[in-house]
Amino acid sequence: METYTTDDALTNMGFGRSQAFVLVYAGMGWVAEAMELMLLSFLGPFVREQWNISPQNESMLSSVVFAGMLIGACAWGFVSDKYGRRTGLLFSTMFTSGMGFLSALSPNYLCLVALRFLVGVGVGGSHVFISWFLEFVPAQNRGTWMVIFSLFWTLGTILEASLAWVVLPALNWRWLLALTALPCILMLPFFGLTPESPRYLCVQNRMADATAVLERMASANKSDLPPGVLIYNRETKTDHDNLASESECLLPIREKECKVDDAVSSESSSLAALRTLLSRNLLKSTLLLWFVFFANSFAYYGIVLLTSQLSDANRSCASGVIFGLHQKDTNIYKDTFITSLAEIPGLILSAVLVDWFGRKASMWSMMFACCAFLGPLVFHQNELLTTSLLFGARACAMGSFTVLCLYAPEVCFSILWHIVVFAIHS
Repeated sequence: METYTTDDALTNMGFGRSQAFVLVYAGMGWVAEAMELMLLSFLGPFVREQWNISPQNESMLSSVVFAGMLIGACAWGFVSDKYGRRTGLLFSTMFTSGMGFLSALSPNYLCLVALRFLVGVGVGGSHVFISWFLEFVPAQNRGTWMVIFSLFWTLGTILEASLAWVVLPALNWRWLLALTALPCILMLPFFGLTPESPRYLCVQNRMADATAVLERMASANKSDLPPGVLIYNRETKTDHDNLASESECLLPIREKECKVDDAVSSESSSLAALRTLLSRNLLKSTLLLWFVFFANSFAYYGIVLLTSQLSDANRSCASGVIFGLHQKDTNIYKDTFITSLAEIPGLILSAVLVDWFGRKASMWSMMFACCAFLGPLVFHQNELLTTSLLFGARACAMGSFTVLCLYAPEVCFSILWHIVVFAIHS
């Protein structure tokens, strides 16, 4: 009897209308998550003015969001593995939009901190969007579509900078919080059109459901499925009972070292994945990969969150009044908008350098370039030079992060991909 796998089916039908819908829907999820994080660049000074809080408490508004993301990344990963990708998408979106809107109604500082923490928990589910999308893309094209998908994150940062530029001078920070939650809310009416991942259905041994999804996709793409019966290929796909093939192991590990305890099959997927990552043979590679993600995240989000403060500090007025609170002065929004645009050349740079120099050389060269751009900001610079240095640093940080997201799944168990990238990303 002839058989085929999900990769065979996806390759045969090509990238068509069904994948385009998944790309746009998942991309809008990333736009919404990026807007919630980019919001942190503007929120602090206005909250400090309204409630007269200390600089430490102002910083707490950002810290609690990332603390929430750490919890959310693990929680939503478990939900999407146990109950399905669509379930993870729905509840993370509802949670993010609901908490984001409620935070605009916060009566005091402590309530705002608590609600922004919960927003962070929701934003931690952003990895479900990319996992869901990539499971509809043929394996040989995932690198290309990862770069394209990253454009939606850049779009979200640009939209938030533009929104702040328009809303904050005319209205106030509460309106900005409410409008930032709007994209998540707008996604909910279209949720009924989203398909479940056929890969997830195969892993759950729901072959009839997976076949039905693939048939609808093929019909939308005006193509046909391969002849035969859909199977879950345990030789090349993720499986907890057969993790020992050399092709599925980290590159530094020899085939004879790739041994996984039989008990893995009885554990939940997330716990089994984490247990494997921290096994003796993989611990060194895991820690190195986690450190690289930590360094990239630290650099990228540091630049995003400090753009307004660095721009302000280098051109604060003689009276000592915080620049960002002058609502008629829009330079702070202009600088943030310009540095957000840096992510577009950063993505282009990463795509070019990967082909020329490979993954590792591209990552370290762009990270060193990012450090070179940030170095002069230790000293006082004029406005133009400060903005230019921030632009270059953010372009390099975004480019390095994109290459890292391509590199990681090529050296790591495919089953562990979402844990490595997104738990550390948070």
